[in-house]
Amino acid sequence: MRIVVKIGTSTLAHPTGLLNIRRVEEFCKVLSDLKNSGHEIILVSSGAIGMGVGKLSLKERPKDIPTKQAAAAVGQCELMYTYDRLFQKYHHTVAQILLTGADFRHDDRYHNFQNTLQRLLELDVLPIINENDTIATEEIKVGDNDTLSAMVAVSVNADRLILLSDIDGLYTKDPHRYPDAMLIERVDELTDEIMALGGDEGSALGTGGMRTKLHAASLCMEAGCEMVILNGAEPSLLYDLFDGKCVGTLFSKKGDTV
Repeated sequence: MRIVVKIGTSTLAHPTGLLNIRRVEEFCKVLSDLKNSGHEIILVSSGAIGMGVGKLSLKERPKDIPTKQAAAAVGQCELMYTYDRLFQKYHHTVAQILLTGADFRHDDRYHNFQNTLQRLLELDVLPIINENDTIATEEIKVGDNDTLSAMVAVSVNADRLILLSDIDGLYTKDPHRYPDAMLIERVDELTDEIMALGGDEGSALGTGGMRTKLHAASLCMEAGCEMVILNGAEPSLLYDLFDGKCVGTLFSKKGDTV
């Protein structure tokens, strides 16, 4: 299978913005094992700005564009150094691709991206993709990595997109506020009722909430790619998912119902 895995800032980092070392090490180990088993893995990783915030000892995520871009420039170096070091332990070579929304809208740039990504996979490289926050502005940015990961998955005809989040999946209501909230294990159609379950806010360090994940699901399902929301706090859940166990929330590809 060709798999796109997206990991968010809240999964990568502690609330301080500093790297959650134990979790990231386990995550890279599990992804390496899945790659060893024959799957093609593409990683879409948030975290540049969040890690830059931590490394620069800023008290909170910056609100102005220049400081966000400065934090991204610092944090992206740290992020890729960490991935390179951890995946190298398992003999996997990584490559960095930084994108903006304009790269998807401009035909030549879009095809160049597709060709490069395809060649990296043929060379058995593990591509790591992030939005180019250092230069992205409102006019050219994708805006969130849930949407970016869905656009990547559609671009490379992925079989599955996995969104690792700080929540177990899609619930009938906000589980942080309502103890009786129930996990929705499978979604075959994005009805108005399902879309209404999307919230507006993500974590303090990240940008994505459930609304962006449902938007990502709509892009994937329409293109024939299934999507799963999974709790990134337990990287071993990826094993359960690939073993066919019912974990997280599965958004089936269009026309694939049970």
